[in-house]
Amino acid sequence: MADIILQTKDLTKEFKGFTAVSKVNLAVQRGSIHALIGPNGAGKTTCFNLLTKFLEPTTGTITFNGHDITREQPAQIARRGVIRSFQISAVFPHLTLMENVRLGLQRKLGWSFHFWKSEKQLDRLNGEAVALLDQVGLADMADEVTVNLPYGRKRALEIATTLAMEPELMLLDEPTQGMGHEDVDRVAQLIKKVSQGRTILMVEHNMGVVSTIADTITVLQRGAVLAEGPYAEVSRNRQVMEAYMGTVDGELQGAH
Repeated sequence: MADIILQTKDLTKEFKGFTAVSKVNLAVQRGSIHALIGPNGAGKTTCFNLLTKFLEPTTGTITFNGHDITREQPAQIARRGVIRSFQISAVFPHLTLMENVRLGLQRKLGWSFHFWKSEKQLDRLNGEAVALLDQVGLADMADEVTVNLPYGRKRALEIATTLAMEPELMLLDEPTQGMGHEDVDRVAQLIKKVSQGRTILMVEHNMGVVSTIADTITVLQRGAVLAEGPYAEVSRNRQVMEAYMGTVDGELQGAH
C-alpha cells in the first residue's frame, strides 16, 4: 500500500444549500508533487481552504500522518508540519529578504513577532536564513528590501519563508499565477527542487507547469473529483477535455 501522508474521505462543504465541495476523496502520497486542477468554479480553492482549516467541512474527514485533523485549528495543523503558501505573495514588503526569512525561522522556534529580541539573538538565525535564500536562488539579494523585487522573485522568497517553517507537507496556492514565461519556468523548477524530501500539494492553473512537475493530478469539476492520475492519463480523459472546452489532437490545452 502506498505511503499516504494526507487523505480525505467524502470531504464535503455546503454553503446555504450550494455544495462547493462534494464527497472528495484525496490520497496524497508521501514525497510526491500532487496537483489539484479544474476549471474556474470547480471548488479547488474551497477544497484547499478545508485542508488548511480556514473552512470547516460540512461532512467528511481529513487525516494527516494517520491523525484525524478534521476539527483542528490552522495553528494546530501548522505545528504538525502542514504549511500553506498563499496565493497572494505573503511577505513583508518593507523588510529585507533576510528579515522575512528570519521571521519564518522565529515562528518555528516559537519566537513569532518577538521584535524585542536583541539583534544578537536574531543574528543567530542569519546563517540558516541565508542558506534558505540560497536554496531559492536569492542569497545574493539577502539585504535587498523586498518591495524592490520583481514579482517572480517575491514568490521565490515566499517559498523560502515557507521552507523556514520546516513543512512536511507544503501547500502551494497558484504559485505561478500572474507570471511571465521566464518566471513561470524558474518557479516550476524551484518547486521541483524544494520537493526533495517533502510532499507538495498545489492548486495550479498552468498546465505546462503541472505536466512538467506533478506526479499525480486530481481534476475537480463542480466540486467533485472528475479524474485522477498522471498527466499523460488525465490529459487524454475525454471528460476532462470537455470540462476545459479545448483540445488539440486529443490533448488538453490549458486550464484558464
